[in-house]
Parts: sequence; structure tokens; C-alpha cells
Amino acid sequence: MIDRRLLVNFDWILLLVTILLSGIGVLLIYSATSGPFSEVRQGLYIKQIYWIFIGLMAMLFVLSIDYHHLARWSPVLYVLNLLSLVYVLYYTRGRSVQRWIRILGMNIQPSEFTKFCLILLLAYFFKEKKFRDISIKGFVFACILTIIPTLLILKQPDLGTAVLLIPLLLALLYVSGISISWLLGIIGIGIGLGPPILWFGLKPYQKNRILSFINPNLDPLGAGYQVTQSKIAVGSGGLWGQGFQCGTQCRLKFIPQHHTDFIFSLLAEEWGLLGSILTLGLFLFLLLKGLDICANAKDRLGVIISYSIVVTLAFHIIINVGMVIGIMPVTGLPLPFISYGGSAMMGNFIAIGLLQNIKMRRFD
Repeated sequence: MIDRRLLVNFDWILLLVTILLSGIGVLLIYSATSGPFSEVRQGLYIKQIYWIFIGLMAMLFVLSIDYHHLARWSPVLYVLNLLSLVYVLYYTRGRSVQRWIRILGMNIQPSEFTKFCLILLLAYFFKEKKFRDISIKGFVFACILTIIPTLLILKQPDLGTAVLLIPLLLALLYVSGISISWLLGIIGIGIGLGPPILWFGLKPYQKNRILSFINPNLDPLGAGYQVTQSKIAVGSGGLWGQGFQCGTQCRLKFIPQHHTDFIFSLLAEEWGLLGSILTLGLFLFLLLKGLDICANAKDRLGVIISYSIVVTLAFHIIINVGMVIGIMPVTGLPLPFISYGGSAMMGNFIAIGLLQNIKMRRFD
């Protein structure tokens, strides 16, 4: 149970911003799925509302347990998550995409929760000592803990989530006290060896996405089609936008998946530059709130967890918006709180629950 004295430190503004972003997502999903040529069910916005309530329940559950206790149980949570990732590959054998398992009538994507299991585990691992006090064996151990779920998620395949775990590890190492020279060395080695190794493990369509990002005219009607149409939608929104449910690119199905990964293109087309800036401003406020919680956390464990969550959310936002406007390759990462998706919504609210958890207990 939650000590009533802790409720004094509950951040209602942070909760309000997350609900406001979720509400924007519901409006956009309604617009995206109610067009005359929509091929998806029109009740998805109702499902998204249900997922928001489930996410709120998950947030309340997470903040009701002291984050120190959550960190102590992180090895168990990590192993359970690995088992779920393995089960996904076994349960969905023969399918081209292997990401979801059905639990209690709901499709759950275990990879969405890998980030938080890894954050809690590595934060618990680094909480007592600076990186310079950790042996090479300890550093290798942390890398192995990250690589195992990364390979399992790549096998699904889910390139976006898998790639996100690498900067998450670097952020954890940085906030845990690694020297800048060590960090730059690791990044340099990763840049030199990572792309060639990763290239051989990619599916053909993922390779085409990267090649189309480098040269958009290489396959304008194939791998480069979605990004090209997305940029047209973003540009056609202008300053004020074309109006709610008036965007032609998205509502006429020129852009596939415009209610999930490419929902920001619908936002820019219908709400224009001002609506896009307002939404990104809400995201910026959320990230700054997270950094403030990080700065005022009472101990090292709280600092590492909150900083890692902020970095994770920031990468989601930057990569998603970047691929929509054509400055980053398409990876399939959703826009937090706005893109349609139940597991992602639960994960987003779990992140907010961890931040609230740390803030509520800073004077405990």
C-alpha cells in the first residue's frame, strides 16, 4: 500500500501532460481510422482508450511498490522477460513477424517491457559503485545482459526496439560514472563494427529501408514510398494544418500505418506546424520533468533509473519524428502515448510510474 504521506510528492502536472498526449493520440487514431478508404477497424480509438486505462492501472501498481524493492526483484523480472521473448519465437513459429503473444484475450508484445527490465537490472548492478571501480568482467557482464534480449528481439524481427537497447546501455554507463574517453571509445568501436555485423542479420526489407533512406529515389514506389508520402503529408499541413479529418494523404491511404508508426505525419497534415510544435512542446516538458526528478532523486539508484527512462523516451520521440520527416531510416518505433498500440501504451505509463515512484520517495 502507498503511505499517504507520499502522495504529497505525487506530480499531478506530469500525469496531466501524459493524459493530454494520450488524448491527442486518441483523436488522431479516430481521424486515421474513420476515413472512407480506411482498411482498419474504426473502433481502434475505443481500444486505445481501454489501453490508456490499463496503462493507468499499471502506473499505479508500479508507483505503489518502492523502487528499491523493484530493483531487488529485477533479476527475476529480467529472466521472466527473456522467457517471454523465447516463448514468442516458439509460439509464433512460421509467421513472418513474431512479436505478440495472447494473454487474457489481449495481444501483448514482451519486447516493449524489455527496456524497463533492463533498466532496473543494470541500475541495480551499477547503484553502489562508479564504473572505474567495476572490473572488466563486470562491464562485459553488463554488455551480455543487453546483447541477449537484443538478439532475441532482432529475431522477431523488431529492429527499432533492438537498436534502442544499445544507446540505453550507453546512457546507463554514462550516468553510472564511465569516463568520457571510455564512452567515446565504445561508441567508436560500435560505429566501426556495428553496422557491418548488423547488416548481415537484417531482413531484405530492412536493408531496402536503409538503402532507400540513403537514396530516396532508389525505390520510390517500394521501400521509399511511405517516407516520400509522409514528407508530402507533413509539408501539406502548412502553418495551421488542413483541419481535423481533412488530411488527404493519410485519409486516402497514401500512407500505410498512419495510425501507428507514422501517426506524426497525420498530426502534421491535419494540425499543421503549430499543432506539431505544441505536441513536441508537451514531449519536451515531459522530458524536462523527468530530468528534474533525476536531479532531485534521493539516491544513486533513483538517478540511474530516472535518467535511463528519460533517455529511452527521448530516443523514441527523436527516432519516430525523424523517420516521419525523412532524416532517419524507418525502424518501426512508435510515438509514445500517441501511436496506436496496447503494449507500448502500458510501457509508457510504466515509465511514468517509475518516475513518479522516485519523486514520491525522494524524502522518504
